[in-house]
Amino acid sequence: MGRVSDPRPHPADPSPPRPQFGEYATPEEQSRRAGRPLPSPVVPAPVPNAEPAVTATDAGSRPAHPVDRIASIALLAYGLWNVITSIFQFLNPSALMATMLQALGISGTFSNYEQARIWGIVAGSILIAGWLATAAWTVQRLRRGRLTWWVPVLGGVVFVMLSSFCMMVPFFSDPAVVSFLNGQLK
Repeated sequence: MGRVSDPRPHPADPSPPRPQFGEYATPEEQSRRAGRPLPSPVVPAPVPNAEPAVTATDAGSRPAHPVDRIASIALLAYGLWNVITSIFQFLNPSALMATMLQALGISGTFSNYEQARIWGIVAGSILIAGWLATAAWTVQRLRRGRLTWWVPVLGGVVFVMLSSFCMMVPFFSDPAVVSFLNGQLK
C-alpha cells in the first residue's frame, strides 16, 4: 500500500493514475511555471552519413544479370520477328488455311475467306498489342534489376495462343472442315 501523501491510487482502483506535477508539460511550460528563463532550443548536430542517400528510384534496384538481359532482349527480338511474319500470314488467310487443311488430311478447299480475313486482322492486332505489352513489362523489370527472361516467354505463349484461337474460329466454321468433322463423327 502507498503512503498517505502518495497521489497514486490503490492497485484495486480501476481509474488511471493521475499525472505528477509537470509530467505532461513541455519544458517551456515547466520553466514558465517555475519562474525560470526559457531553455535555449537544442539543435542536434548533423551526423555525417558514410552511406550515400538512397533515392526512391534506387530503392529496389540492383544490377541485372547480363545473361538475363541478353536472353530477354533476344527473346523479344525473336517475338518481334514472329509477330511480323505471322501478321503477313494472318492477312493472307487462303494460303494459311489451305496448309492447315492439308496438314489435317481434309480433302476439301477452304472457302470461308471473308471471316478468315476479319479474324486474321483480330489475331494480328492481338499479337501486336501482346508484343508491345510484353516488351514494356520486360523493359520495366530490366530497369528494376529483376529476373526477366521468363516475361517474353510467358507473353509469347499467352498471345500466340490467343491469336491461334482467333484463327480457329473461321477454320472450324468452314464447310469443308464441318463436313469432314461430321463424317468423322458418324
